[in-house]
Amino acid sequence: MTNFPALQGFYQLLFLYLEPISTILPALMSWTFPGAEWFHHQLIPSSAPVPTAPLDPRTHMMVWQLGNCYLLLGLVSSLVFRAARDSLPKDTVAQERIVGALLAALAIADVTHIAATFAGLPADIRYAPLAWNPMTHGNISIVVVLFSVRIAWFLGINRTSYYFAAHKKTA
Repeated sequence: MTNFPALQGFYQLLFLYLEPISTILPALMSWTFPGAEWFHHQLIPSSAPVPTAPLDPRTHMMVWQLGNCYLLLGLVSSLVFRAARDSLPKDTVAQERIVGALLAALAIADVTHIAATFAGLPADIRYAPLAWNPMTHGNISIVVVLFSVRIAWFLGINRTSYYFAAHKKTA
């Protein structure tokens, strides 16, 4: 991995590589294969088969637009982190401020995404994670993990902090 003081080790692996892949992939899946009908059906866990009838045009557009939001999320994360790393290789404070700004925005989006997904689940499965499908776990369980790692980054856990110090040193 390239030297990136603001995102080191596990943080770099997760936020620079794994998270963008995990957000771009659903976009591609909603647009191509398995497609919008499958993606729409998976939003709420169900034992029913994926409907064979096409979605109505408004729903189809909404699923594609949701895919676009996933794509945007993955691209912004990937490109902004790389721009901070490549444009400011010796300015670790500026790197960390930019990374921190993006991680703060993503953390806020994590909370609202978890809340919207959780609130949208039918009451009978809302508190039954064993009944959730992979998409529901992706939208809740995985996002909880991402949010937790973002908070750990802000707390300075297992990294050198250049701007967002968990414990400010006094002279």
